[in-house]
Amino acid sequence: MSDSPEQDYDPGDVAVIGISCRAPGARTKEQFWDNLVHGRESVTFLAKDEITVDETLINNPYYVRACGTLDGYDAFDPSVFGISDRMAAVMTPENRLFVESAWEALEDGGYDPDRITGEVGIYGANNPQTAALYSSPPDRVSVGPEAIEHGLAWSPDTMTSNALYYIGLTGEAVTVTTACAGFHYAVHLACQSLLLGQTDLAIAGGAMVRLPQPRGHLWEEGRILSRDGHCRPFDAGGTGAALSSGVATLLLKPLAEAVADRDHIYAVIKGSAINNNGVSAMAYGLAQPERLSACIAGAMQVGGVTPETVSMYEANGLGLPMTDQLEVHAVSMAFGKQTGTCSIGSVKSNVGHGGVVAGGFGAVKAALALYHRTLAPTINLTDVDPDIDFPSTPFVPQLEAADWEPEAGVRRAGITAIGGGGYNAHLVLEEPPAPAERAPETAGPRLATLSALDDEALADRRARLRDWLVANPELRLDDVCFSLNLGRRAMERRWAAVVRSREELIEALSADAPRGLVTTTAAAPRVDEDSLRHDDRGIVPSGQDAPALFDVAAAWVTGRRVDFDALHRGESSHRVPLPTYPFRPRRFWRTNW
Repeated sequence: MSDSPEQDYDPGDVAVIGISCRAPGARTKEQFWDNLVHGRESVTFLAKDEITVDETLINNPYYVRACGTLDGYDAFDPSVFGISDRMAAVMTPENRLFVESAWEALEDGGYDPDRITGEVGIYGANNPQTAALYSSPPDRVSVGPEAIEHGLAWSPDTMTSNALYYIGLTGEAVTVTTACAGFHYAVHLACQSLLLGQTDLAIAGGAMVRLPQPRGHLWEEGRILSRDGHCRPFDAGGTGAALSSGVATLLLKPLAEAVADRDHIYAVIKGSAINNNGVSAMAYGLAQPERLSACIAGAMQVGGVTPETVSMYEANGLGLPMTDQLEVHAVSMAFGKQTGTCSIGSVKSNVGHGGVVAGGFGAVKAALALYHRTLAPTINLTDVDPDIDFPSTPFVPQLEAADWEPEAGVRRAGITAIGGGGYNAHLVLEEPPAPAERAPETAGPRLATLSALDDEALADRRARLRDWLVANPELRLDDVCFSLNLGRRAMERRWAAVVRSREELIEALSADAPRGLVTTTAAAPRVDEDSLRHDDRGIVPSGQDAPALFDVAAAWVTGRRVDFDALHRGESSHRVPLPTYPFRPRRFWRTNW
């Protein structure tokens, strides 16, 4: 991180302040990162009876029973968004996954949709083929309200507008269809909108659910799908990658504003670039080194980044010798001759090829690598392709997890995505700025709040927060309370505690029943609301002592509005990542219209 927290931030820098990721073998971004660091492969190898395909196909000797399956691809919690069960069944799996992921990114960033007053842009990519495979709606003679409702729920075009609407936001909603470069294109558009001042916050991502799931693929010589289901980037024996599903979203804000607002920052987007090969392609859909090189160089130029300062390159890395050779050639041209070294790897070795979200897996990997200052290994790489002349390039395959100690003194990563049809995209990320020095946390009571739709989910929230606090002892109580009180939507069933330390909060969260200065919706004491001060935003605490805070807690758990901005006014508290909402997913699958 930078040694000087007091600095002028580049007006083109965009902060990543929230991340949501679900991938094969990982329900959360934390599980995803743990899998990467420990070199786990999350591709599933299936038995015949687990796959529903044509008998002729599954018995074909070239049919590969491997894929990156996504747990819960067919499940959803519509109640959080006020969506009916009937509508939930009509929505495609990608529509459902994306709205949940966008919600998680907001909560991870510490933002309650009900408190956001500015414009929020949502940009996302999905696979139009999924909607068709989920079952196209009937060809209706007229377009009445029911037909419109079904069409908007099902349509790939409305994935982002559905998220904007059901989360309760206003702003731009743009769904892009740029094949496997979709995630990167969404991020590129989001950054442009933020920097032009068209939006105040942006959510960018992609969702991919391959149907039917689980499924394998048919191997063909020289094509991008693996002969044995394993992806071996840069390996002489590579034969491609297995197909996979997932969703990834980022919450973005201009860096200077994120620092001023005391947001938690995972990484900084220094530059982005996109282009298309067009007629210059050697073959339609195949990477064209000169055009890809121009895209990579363009992203660095936009960010004012020199190649010598980029020490991690997350490749598209399909694991097919021909495409890997072309990519290394392209990025070598973009980097030019230099003496520094750059780690190179590909997340496809862990999770397979995620289509429109493939770039998202790579971007989340890079952002978390910057945040944790750790380089994750590329697995399945045992015999480096001799036709890739790595010694003559700056790139060194990352074979083991390692502390990230850059030669240039700053950690930066480049992430490439390539889409069929000639789409190229590149992002340049940098480590977050060093946080400003803060005075030690002041002693005194603090109010912590949690809520959920029902008591079961509320108990789950308490348990998750307790475990999180135990696992992250560096978290300050003032930051935790600030993030809970201002960064979560207030729901029907509520819990509140007035505590003086992290230890007291952990104890309160662990308790089986309310006691002391803990209260819940189910057992709230009566409070004289006439004695409490109010403003336009709700109840205002009369003081910072424990009895005053408990009066506010007792009123809040019974459904009263509280002006939490007034409670935290004048503090130096920061937003910090905390567990997101524990969705209660149920299976929804369209059976008829």
